[in-house]
Amino acid sequence: MAIESKSSRLVRFSDFEFDCQSGDLRRDGVSLKLQPQPARVLAVLVQRAGEIVSRQELVDEVWGTDTFVDFEQGLNYAIRQIRTVLRDDAEHPQFLETLPKRGYRFIAPLQEEVAATEVPQHTVVPPRTEGRRKALWKGGIALVVAGLIVAAFVIGFRLHSRESMEAATDPITSLAVLPLRNLSNDAGQDYFSEGMTDELITDLAKADGLSVISHTSVERYKDTKRSLPDIARELGVDAIVEGTVLRSSDRVRITAQLIDARSDHHLWAESYESDLQDILALQGKLAQDISEEVRIKLMPQEQSRLGTKTTTPAAYDAYLRGRYFWNQRNPEGTAKAIQYFEQAVREDPNFAPAYSGLADCYWVGWGAQKDIPLAHEYARKALSLQPDLAEAHDSLGEILLIEHQMNESGNEFRRALELGPNSAMAYHLYAGHLLSVGRPADALAENDRARKIDPFSVPVNNMRTMILINSRKYDEALKQATWLSELIPQSEVAYQQRSRVYWLKGQVLEAIENQKRTAVLAHAPQWLKDQDEIAMIYTKSGPRAAQLRAAQLMEQTHSSDFDGIWAALAYGGAQDGTAALRCLERTLREGDGNLWFLLLTAPEFDFLRSDPRYLDLVRRLGLQPLTLHHPGLAGP
Repeated sequence: MAIESKSSRLVRFSDFEFDCQSGDLRRDGVSLKLQPQPARVLAVLVQRAGEIVSRQELVDEVWGTDTFVDFEQGLNYAIRQIRTVLRDDAEHPQFLETLPKRGYRFIAPLQEEVAATEVPQHTVVPPRTEGRRKALWKGGIALVVAGLIVAAFVIGFRLHSRESMEAATDPITSLAVLPLRNLSNDAGQDYFSEGMTDELITDLAKADGLSVISHTSVERYKDTKRSLPDIARELGVDAIVEGTVLRSSDRVRITAQLIDARSDHHLWAESYESDLQDILALQGKLAQDISEEVRIKLMPQEQSRLGTKTTTPAAYDAYLRGRYFWNQRNPEGTAKAIQYFEQAVREDPNFAPAYSGLADCYWVGWGAQKDIPLAHEYARKALSLQPDLAEAHDSLGEILLIEHQMNESGNEFRRALELGPNSAMAYHLYAGHLLSVGRPADALAENDRARKIDPFSVPVNNMRTMILINSRKYDEALKQATWLSELIPQSEVAYQQRSRVYWLKGQVLEAIENQKRTAVLAHAPQWLKDQDEIAMIYTKSGPRAAQLRAAQLMEQTHSSDFDGIWAALAYGGAQDGTAALRCLERTLREGDGNLWFLLLTAPEFDFLRSDPRYLDLVRRLGLQPLTLHHPGLAGP
């Protein structure tokens, strides 16, 4: 009897088949996604099934000892992915057992598959009796029925598996990049991991058809213990990218993984290693790989840009530090940001993003000295070096708005959106421009787009409150301001907006209560006392007298901390045109950007719309006056 037998590299356990050499894993014939390093870890464990394999042994076998890598992070990820793919429970494992402080053990029974079974060449069938034939006939029928039942089960299971896989491979149209974790154990390197997160988001946001959540909205999930599906639901995205950054001297390693948040399945994982000289190319490679994995190609011009983006390591490092401090949005942070952006320019005079950063520092203020001509110069310099730099078009658009060049400002914002259609900042700034030129309905639409990308942004949500008030949608504005107060509970901004709405609705006591809350949060004890005087005047003389006194106190008593636009709004609410215009003129001289947002559409100025002094101010700002019957000024 001849026998042909061949040992295979395939092993079976439960309903899985695993190729220890290629790393291919199948379940009931369906291929499963398992990345190379987790596959190699599984191969080691399977080949030593029943044995305890220490973590160090796995590290030595899979990664070796000469690679620049975070072994702990890599091995933890590999074990998690193996369990995810096998649908194994760490607490009650069927396949992979964890032995604390000892290692791991593969515990499922294995069956090695062979290519051919032993088949005899000559088979002798003994004669059977009639009774035995009947028994075999009945047994055959039973086997056929059983086979049909099993076949039906298998077909049903495969159809269910196929449906599940198809559901899991629905197109991904939105994702969030969670803050990359700094693995250096040095808090001084946080700026680098945050900068890398921001740059990755910026690059991915340029992928056509892919919505990417802004950095400011994902920052709240830094070091969170919440599940990825929960985070995804809150942000309204299909997928999550998470990863780590490890910087050592002039080398950097980035690990990233893409997870379908709808099924909590790992779709892709990779690690990248480079020296700092090539860090920009590394970012571009990472962004392209993730985009390809979600079946969305980067725009051709963007692929080209990513391939050529470069600067010196020192310039890039200084730029990341500058953005880190700029994002703190306070006087100290802005001052440090200027220093680092200037350092980046000294290191590389042709590095356009650093000039754009300087432009942002000098137009936005945030406690620093505003210098609009200098900001304009820096924005133009950035665009002369890199005409397709969306953030520089944003900066120039805002500067031109401040310089009363409304048409040119709109052109710059629209160009920024063409280059960066996923930029929450671009939509936010353009919304402000549209509100300034008297188009609140269009401003609200652009704000919606900004909120979709950056749902927890304070400026974006504050702008929405302002747009709703100026659209006469007071109840919606109150709801929005309430949400804003939950977003920033220690800030007075939301309560100031609520107070404005209550004044407009004629609910004076509610307005005063919110002003008291404003005073407490702003640490303004005198303003808190003033509210009692305003309440007393309201009781004696009515709402107009109370609002007029509130305006006088804003302008006179607190002149050292003068906020002209709020005093002008209060005088407008009391219909004192001369005083309102006086405060508006002062606001114009001091360059308060809120003037542009509010002048044309604020309800408080409706009674002034035919006043020659008001019309002159509007025209000096490069704006076209609106009538009381303008569509943008419709009632609630």
